[in-house]
Amino acid sequence: MTTAHSSSEATRVLAQTSVFSHPDMSIDPPHEQVVFCRDAETGLRAIIAVHNTALGPALGGTRMYPYAAEADAVGDVLRLSRGMTFKSAAAGLDLGGGKAVIIGDPAVHKTPDLLRAYGRFVDTLGGRYITAGDVGTTSDDMDLIGEGTSYVASKTVAGGGWGDTAPMTALGVFYSLLAAAERVWGSADLTGRTVGVEGVGKVGVQLADLLTGAGATVLAADPYAPAREAFAARFAQARIVDDVRSAQLDVYAPCAMGGTVTETLAGETAAAIICGAANNQLTSPSVEQVLGARGVTWVPDYIANAGGVIQAFGEQQNWTRDRAQEKVEALRDRAGHVLDTAASKKITCGDAARLIVAERLSQAR
Repeated sequence: MTTAHSSSEATRVLAQTSVFSHPDMSIDPPHEQVVFCRDAETGLRAIIAVHNTALGPALGGTRMYPYAAEADAVGDVLRLSRGMTFKSAAAGLDLGGGKAVIIGDPAVHKTPDLLRAYGRFVDTLGGRYITAGDVGTTSDDMDLIGEGTSYVASKTVAGGGWGDTAPMTALGVFYSLLAAAERVWGSADLTGRTVGVEGVGKVGVQLADLLTGAGATVLAADPYAPAREAFAARFAQARIVDDVRSAQLDVYAPCAMGGTVTETLAGETAAAIICGAANNQLTSPSVEQVLGARGVTWVPDYIANAGGVIQAFGEQQNWTRDRAQEKVEALRDRAGHVLDTAASKKITCGDAARLIVAERLSQAR
């Protein structure tokens, strides 16, 4: 761990934060590197976590969020970077897992100089970590970060990139949902199905567009009033509610922050399928046991939301956009394989997905 200013609380979280830890390190290897970044002139406080580079450089977005404490930021970046290892491995990409967080409110603290300073820190890792957009950051921000490093994806088209990864992320969730629908209801037809989209930011809006186009009824919730207003103006046929989790749903699609699928929700939800774009959706491994006992199908988040990292990887590899989209659409088959493996082996979907990850990481070693 490289740090300019760390705390005992942050160290404690580093030791305890992996809620899905597994004694077999081929399934859940420890983090390789955690870097604390400070720049007094711009006020930058950032943390970069490189979880695993067995398959390739660690690629993952930079999230900007007003964490209440540094320990919260540490916990989040460790969980997110670990999830990126699983996501890239399960998607068949030659990438490792990494993530970064910038502590601060993007509407208040984000400045061009702060982003440039952050880019210079990314550059010190020499390509072990490649950053991209995430919650609180945009393709325009990646252009500014790119002034300090070449290790950045999802820049604007004008800046030489492919733009925001949200459309591809949403597309991957949509196709993963189709795979789940086929297995739960015997048909991928979503006409008349009620889907609760929690979080109508960059990805949630794109997913809602795909769902309404497929004939689904969309309920949406978001604590941010401007996001709700923009959503309502765009989707007259959808309905804004206070809490989609308590609604009568066929599908619950968490697309905001993680940790919304609790044991309570698992025991009470009316949804037959949970499939969304949020990372780290389950609060603990026991949640999936509750879902399984009730017959609720959960598509593991790092399977469903891999569209963004596929786009970022394709951008780095000079793929065509068509090739990248084909890879994202193929998440339907990957999700279906996970669900079929879980059914045939009588294990949870999460365990089935982890088998794929463990095999790829083991082969890499």
